[in-house]
Amino acid sequence: MCECGSSRTPGAGPFASGRELVEFVLNAHGGSVARSALPGALEHICQGCGTPFTLERFVQSCPACGGVHAVSPPRATDPAAIQFAGADFIASPAEFMGDYWLG
Repeated sequence: MCECGSSRTPGAGPFASGRELVEFVLNAHGGSVARSALPGALEHICQGCGTPFTLERFVQSCPACGGVHAVSPPRATDPAAIQFAGADFIASPAEFMGDYWLG
């Protein structure tokens, strides 16, 4: 078992919701999960501004408003599992190095 805090506990780790899920994925395996491509892109509507976009990475921001969204590996094929960090979420610049997170 990995040391990322992953569990099958509802509401925790990869099964958390909202900001907690986004933070979990950002930190999982030293950030490498967040930068990884999804097995298949997911069509999504930004939970912050309502703009449609395609989630291609485990953590990605809305191209219109910058709202940060994430999905965890166990639920990476389920668009309903995409979580929004909230309008007031501010990630550190180190978490978004490069343009991997842009839509």
